[in-house]
Amino acid sequence: MKTIPLRRLLREPIKVKKWTRAGRVVQVTDNGQPLWVIQGAAPHKEDEAERKRSILQMLDEMLRQPKSAVSLSRLIKESRR
Repeated sequence: MKTIPLRRLLREPIKVKKWTRAGRVVQVTDNGQPLWVIQGAAPHKEDEAERKRSILQMLDEMLRQPKSAVSLSRLIKESRR
């Protein structure tokens, strides 16, 4: 558990958001006294299933497209010039 003062939460909310998204639990204190414990919400199973389904659909669409005549190494070499 990471402990931070209330002032840091107010000044750097994006850091706290990243920590909670990564699964860390953050305790917010005021003058050394604990105020809140913040943790990320667990994703809904339905949302996760929908996400997987949409990813698979996008991958299937990409596989159906014709192959490019230009190689990836050629594109990279040309972009470096």
